[in-house]
Amino acid sequence: MTELARSRSDEVTEPTVLSEEGVVAEVPGPARETAPTGRTIIPDRRGRTTRLLVTGIGVVAPSGIGVEEHWQSLLGGELQVRPIEGFDPSMYGITLAGQVRDFDPDRFVASQLKVQTDRWTWMSLAAATLAAEDAGYVPPEEAYATSTFLAAGSGGNEFSQHEIQGLWAKGPRSVGAYQSIAWFYAASTGQVSIRDGYKGPSGVVVSEGAGGLDSIGWARRVVRRGTPAVLVGGTEAGVTPYALLCQATSGRLSTAARPEDAYKPFDRRANGHAIGEGGAILLVEEADAARARGAQHVWGEVVGYGATHDAHHHEDAAPDATQYARAIRISLADAGVTPEDVDLVVADGAGVPELDALEAQAITTVFGERSVPVTAPASWTGRLMAGGSALNVATALLAMRDGKIPATGNVDEPVEAYGLDLVREVRERDLEVVVVLARGFGGFNSSLVLRRHHGYEDQGSEDRGSVEEGT
Repeated sequence: MTELARSRSDEVTEPTVLSEEGVVAEVPGPARETAPTGRTIIPDRRGRTTRLLVTGIGVVAPSGIGVEEHWQSLLGGELQVRPIEGFDPSMYGITLAGQVRDFDPDRFVASQLKVQTDRWTWMSLAAATLAAEDAGYVPPEEAYATSTFLAAGSGGNEFSQHEIQGLWAKGPRSVGAYQSIAWFYAASTGQVSIRDGYKGPSGVVVSEGAGGLDSIGWARRVVRRGTPAVLVGGTEAGVTPYALLCQATSGRLSTAARPEDAYKPFDRRANGHAIGEGGAILLVEEADAARARGAQHVWGEVVGYGATHDAHHHEDAAPDATQYARAIRISLADAGVTPEDVDLVVADGAGVPELDALEAQAITTVFGERSVPVTAPASWTGRLMAGGSALNVATALLAMRDGKIPATGNVDEPVEAYGLDLVREVRERDLEVVVVLARGFGGFNSSLVLRRHHGYEDQGSEDRGSVEEGT
């Protein structure tokens, strides 16, 4: 062995471990000995579970612009699924959606950037601004100390449709240079990073409705590798003609003409979901780094995450909920909690009878029948794809803060055979541990475990060893 090879092999002192996802992972190299000037890059934490705190929330959703507006809309039971505005959707057989109203992009997006980007990116830029403001997070001198890791399920629909219509009507010279970047799934991640000067490891997760949770899962990896702060979550803007057509082909959209007849998860009259736009972006920080910068408010702590894939069919649901239940068990094991410790489950709530039955099966398999309250707040806003699961995380954190569980909207006749304790009216309950679930079209399953934060002084910063999947 050469001296160089010997010196490199000597550096690898930590063994192979199990990550929180239950996957064998190598643990290479020592921690950094130095960091650039400015906000300190934290030591490499690969192979160890990292305490991740949510310090900022930005919401741009049909339920409101801003976290408190969203929360009051949910608690008030305000149905935001309404007739689609902006174009005539009648030829698609779908007429209802949750749209973001009273959104002024000029408040958040510079005019020169606005012409280069799509509506979904405008909403991401706005939500990122609101999240940073909520956290009191000033861009640090050390640009590499902040990452942007967002989710996307649809991309820049409106911008692309306009350019493609120009192509067919007027020819290639009518297509602008920005088409190549405005539609792209990573556009919002890139534009937020560029605008705010965040140079940490960044990326985009494309797992449809599960993406909002998966972006947080990826953030944990980024933090373990030394980046103390990450923007996560995402927004969507799929209420456009072409995007509506693409989603309608799934057969999962409600064709109901009245809002109160559409998107009824776990109800006997469930007939599909209503689409929606918007979402949420959250700032998550490594606990010691948040304390060191003087973060004054913490919404909660991310303590567990699990993800699986049905590996069954690119469109059809799996015949059982085995992999969905497994994702929940992985997240609980990762968090070091038992099903009995969980105070609330925020469900995906597809509003499709077959999918509702599978989700109920997953929940009751893990928690037992009617043993934990279940709510599906997306029924008030419409299903926002990746933005919806991120918004559900924000909702769960608000529920923990106030000790209030928002109701599931539009449920008149819950299916008793599902065995769920479905929350149909706002319920007061002390919430210590909340599980948020999400599924993505094509077989993605994700589960996130949140815990109430009791203050820096009450919780040490010791690492917990990673754990295998629970049984």
